[in-house]
Amino acid sequence: MNASLRQVATTVASSMIDGASMVAALIGGATGAYLGYQITPTSWADSLRITAAGAAAVFGAIAVDGLAEHALAPLRRMTRVTFIPTRQSAPAPAATLDEALAQVITATEDDAAHRAANGAFQIDGGDTFLRDASRWRGYENGEASFYLAPGVVLHHRAERDEYKHTFTLLTGDGEQPVRITGMEQVRHHLAARAAGLPAAPVTTGTGDGAGDEHRVSVAELDDYLKALEG
Repeated sequence: MNASLRQVATTVASSMIDGASMVAALIGGATGAYLGYQITPTSWADSLRITAAGAAAVFGAIAVDGLAEHALAPLRRMTRVTFIPTRQSAPAPAATLDEALAQVITATEDDAAHRAANGAFQIDGGDTFLRDASRWRGYENGEASFYLAPGVVLHHRAERDEYKHTFTLLTGDGEQPVRITGMEQVRHHLAARAAGLPAAPVTTGTGDGAGDEHRVSVAELDDYLKALEG
């Protein structure tokens, strides 16, 4: 489905959801007005009974609309984000072997980029940074890289048989590659480089004392950066 059809479908779905919300509010208002008029004493003047019914109608509309919005909220999110999956059209069938190879190479690189973005949930629980496939550069061998800063790249390699994702921080200044298991390590490394401090060690603690150096290093770095800001 092309972009225009997706937009039309999303617009129609959004309108239907808005219509359902409006109908729910009208039903709540009408019900509130009826009950409000019926429960008021008949000894009251008609103007007071109508005023009470109007107040009950407003309250009923708000209450029912609020309940409806709780039920419709997931559908609203779907229309805003992923109501219809975005899918690029496949290229036309190749006329030559070389053209077919070029298509497969492009598909392999795209697959590597998406595989890296999908696997990034292991170290990045958010949806706006490492999970963005457009930021990843895939390669023919199935690996991918994510440009972080000048001279700093996050590398991804997937073990397909074991469904494992390995992320490694690579730098262009001769430092040893660093295995990354969490975003705090990436933050630590970049902050250290920005402050002109050595980034190592950046390994995560394992509970046996092996991670003490990492925790001390991060604490010292934080103190140093706060001193600079002060």
